Amino acid sequence: MAILEVQHLHKRYEKFHLNDVSFSLERGYIMGFIGINGAGKTTTLKSMLNMVHADSGTVRLLDRDFSEHEVALKQELGIMLGDMNLYVKKRVSLITAVVRRFYDNWDDEIYADYCRKFSIDQDKRLSELSQGMRTKYFLTLALSHHARLFILDEPTTGLDPAARDDLLEIFQKLVEDGEKSVLFSTHITSDLEKCADYITYIHQGQIIGSAEKDEFLDTYRVVKGGKEALTEQLQGKLISLRNHSFGFSGLLRSADRQLCGDLQLERPTLDDIMIYYAKKGSTL
Repeated sequence: MAILEVQHLHKRYEKFHLNDVSFSLERGYIMGFIGINGAGKTTTLKSMLNMVHADSGTVRLLDRDFSEHEVALKQELGIMLGDMNLYVKKRVSLITAVVRRFYDNWDDEIYADYCRKFSIDQDKRLSELSQGMRTKYFLTLALSHHARLFILDEPTTGLDPAARDDLLEIFQKLVEDGEKSVLFSTHITSDLEKCADYITYIHQGQIIGSAEKDEFLDTYRVVKGGKEALTEQLQGKLISLRNHSFGFSGLLRSADRQLCGDLQLERPTLDDIMIYYAKKGSTL
């Protein structure tokens, strides 16, 4: 059963258009929301949460329309966005005292446990925390009120590899009961290789694909070969093309692999897919 359903979300700015964004997330799973900087990840998340007003589209959370039940449904959300550096001159303890009032299910024991786990000094001012410690603190706030869906924008930014690994383990434990889910955006694809069940990929404001991780990767192949093997028909099917001294490489959909003949085919990484899409329309 879906915990989150986003349908036909549009948001138009002068130089950017979030175009017909649709995807869903089942209960008990982790979804990585990926795309290069400026692809529309944060705009999508803010539009979903009604932090910016979408031009059209619907968002359903726990089988209820988010726009109609926003106040109640936000109790069920653990949210961390990238621009939460408010009250930077205030002490952590004071910020927490304000935030906890908004949540009926705030749990002081869970909050204290994460503060110990993350070594958060509550007597420090927010401005005195490093970027990594701010990230840990904002995550602690999101994790401390028994939310059922966690929507996190670049939650591993600023964390060292060990801290990132610890956080990914926390995500995996959160969804073990089959009732909670995590949606997090990131450009660190190695994190997704470790913990994501599903991938949703956005490019230039449009969803390119949303599927189980292995299914998403199997949708594409990287093809490599000598320049003499690059036929006009094959080039027309490539998402983008890179020329090398030894030949070429390109990304194409697996459905078009019959055009490759005896050329070398490889399963792409998430990085490969993002890089080739970023180069779409150009030949390097």
